[in-house]
Amino acid sequence: MRYLNELHEGDRISGIYLCKQKQSAMTKNGKPYENIILQDKTGVLDGKIWDPNSLGIDDFDALDYIDVVGDVTSFAGAMQLNIKRVRKAAEDEYDPADYLPVSENSTDDMYSQLRAFIDSVENHYLSALLKKLFVEDEAFVKAFEGHSAAKTVHHGFIGGLMEHTLGVTRLCDYMSKAYPVINRDLLITASLLHDIGKTKELSAFPLNDYTDEGQLLGHIYMGAQMINDLARQIPEFPEVLKNELIHCILSHHGELEYGSPKKPALVEAVALNLADNTDARMETITEIFAANKGKKEWLGYNKLFESNLRRTDEV
Repeated sequence: MRYLNELHEGDRISGIYLCKQKQSAMTKNGKPYENIILQDKTGVLDGKIWDPNSLGIDDFDALDYIDVVGDVTSFAGAMQLNIKRVRKAAEDEYDPADYLPVSENSTDDMYSQLRAFIDSVENHYLSALLKKLFVEDEAFVKAFEGHSAAKTVHHGFIGGLMEHTLGVTRLCDYMSKAYPVINRDLLITASLLHDIGKTKELSAFPLNDYTDEGQLLGHIYMGAQMINDLARQIPEFPEVLKNELIHCILSHHGELEYGSPKKPALVEAVALNLADNTDARMETITEIFAANKGKKEWLGYNKLFESNLRRTDEV
């Protein structure tokens, strides 16, 4: 198969891809068509079936693996596939591993690193809370290991949530050593827990989309609620410590307009916000460069960074 990140405008493709989404729509002239999002492990591609009732367009649903024939075109600066023929593929025609984006890092290795950070937390109450979730709760650990950190933008792959959590925790560990004013146990605990709500906000792969609960409540609130429930299970968990930890979770996006119900009021909350933003942005730009296959020219204006981007020249 040809992976989606290998395609160029003008290509004719014939291959099997995962139909991540399928939605019927109407043109301005009232003609029906279908919006399709195709996925493989390298990314996604928007597709259009302009004549759904034509010969060669067979029935299929979202999350089916489909064999498509189509032409790669460009619209508004983005590639899309003009689908000419499509059929539902048989199970023996594809390997699901080719269609689900996966972290390049070993899950076992990442979990070992996470456990090392947990073991480094000396505060009895915070240590007990972390172990209750990341060690004793096998269902949560399984979900955490398989989840993405986002639907799109950054770490949107299997293992992405754990990879992002470790990236944030490493930065927090550095800051706790560089700035003695920081309570390391509180910051490391907050960094490990800051995105646990995403295990409920986003569904598992292959869908990796917002759940009803996620749409209504969001991962920040749900994460804070999970921590509150865990703390109640630990005898004599200090109320002030619980509130400080939850504050770090509630404020880790930094600004009200970015979804945080509180702005950082503790030094640990400030550090967590900086680490979270740094890891997310660095991974985002890494993925942008990877998607452009080492191109050295300017890549065009990027809305997130509010700048035109390109790689650094080699000396």
